[in-house]
Amino acid sequence: MKGSPKIGAHVSIRGGYGRAARFAWESGAACFQYFPKNPRSLKPKPLDTRDAEDCAAFCRKYNIVSIAHTPYPTNMAADTNGAASRSVMVASLRNDLEIAEACGSLGIVVHFGHFAGMEPLQGYQNIIQCMNDTLSSWDGRAKLLIENQAGNHGSEGMTLEELVKVRELSRFPEKIGFCFDTCHAFAAGIWNPDQTAKLLRRGAELDFWPNLTAVHLNDSLFPLGLRRDRHAGIGKGYIGERNLRELLLSEPIRHAVVAMETAKGPDGSHRQEIAAVLKWYEAEA
Repeated sequence: MKGSPKIGAHVSIRGGYGRAARFAWESGAACFQYFPKNPRSLKPKPLDTRDAEDCAAFCRKYNIVSIAHTPYPTNMAADTNGAASRSVMVASLRNDLEIAEACGSLGIVVHFGHFAGMEPLQGYQNIIQCMNDTLSSWDGRAKLLIENQAGNHGSEGMTLEELVKVRELSRFPEKIGFCFDTCHAFAAGIWNPDQTAKLLRRGAELDFWPNLTAVHLNDSLFPLGLRRDRHAGIGKGYIGERNLRELLLSEPIRHAVVAMETAKGPDGSHRQEIAAVLKWYEAEA
């Protein structure tokens, strides 16, 4: 990571994108994540260019970076009603990209996708086709950032191999990056904190880390490998502060921007956790 570490958390856009950026900065963050629109709907949201530019300008002034997170119903593997369903998904993803681009964000985080009983090969094909349709005429800087999954809805999307392969098979790999969620990796069993070097080595072999843009820094409420996607506060779960610190400060990962998705503190922000994580870097200096 060049310069100061970009550590932050997910914030609300209730007061607008510009207000979200200011709230993040006031809490000591140099990075923030936000939902570009209603997190429970795929309905496109008209772009408020003035608000988005206010966000982008504030971030440029204070050297803050941001990422957007697609709404919960987003499922790139969806096959209901065939192309009609995909067109809704693509329209939503394009809307998210346009908002993220206007806000100056690095990209939009999207979960790998859930197969919901369909044949795995069909599921993978649907994901690749959805990405191709979304990115075919996209020329912005904001990227599609595929996030690894915990396995709570099925075994798909749990491994680094899957994320790397769908990117590789897409027509626009240069427009696609990755978001690595620590709780998801722990829940899926692909990251055993006692064998962090193994995860780092495998990610290097797959060329995963060079395409990593963001990290979701979350502890886990449940033990290793149970496929339970429940976040705990940093250092308050089964992963633990020491293990999260070791992973975050490792050479392949430390360049990524970091957003926590843990519960807010008493003041309604992540101020305390952001400060605690920043001390990891200070202690190393």
